[in-house]
Amino acid sequence: MSEAARAKAQARRATWLRWGLNIYPPYLGAGVRVRHISQDFRQAHVSMGLNRLNRNYVGTHFGGSLYSMVDPFYMLLLMECLGRDYFVWDKAAYIDFVAPGKGRVHAHFKIEQALLDDIRARTADGDKYLPELEVQVVDDDGALVARIMKTLYVRQKPKARNAQEAV
Repeated sequence: MSEAARAKAQARRATWLRWGLNIYPPYLGAGVRVRHISQDFRQAHVSMGLNRLNRNYVGTHFGGSLYSMVDPFYMLLLMECLGRDYFVWDKAAYIDFVAPGKGRVHAHFKIEQALLDDIRARTADGDKYLPELEVQVVDDDGALVARIMKTLYVRQKPKARNAQEAV
């Protein structure tokens, strides 16, 4: 497959993933909208408005909705960036609620090349790696609403390790 065809297929996957997540019933109910997934899967932007289905008793964003809004994105982005030779799973998460979310909130995800290089280096011998990635949820004014730490489990698949050892 040519480089142009590969880039076109990857862009199509990013579009389909964004579309699929936007019609995912839990996201529809919570009002989560995936605004953007870059063609290279290095960035994503997600937002959520405040509505009667995600509002808590005191009229602010329900904490579970804030967390679900950000839950799968680092895993999905890393799976696409690293390719089929790696296992990528969510391992743990921690959320720090900083301020009440009273309107539309946003989360921006970014995968740096340095992170991908670090993961590949740390998993080359078959070891697992547990990177910790932070995402911030902010309101329309940029004020911090919540800080989420995600711990991922990343490991090169045995078949890929064996192929490298044979070379």
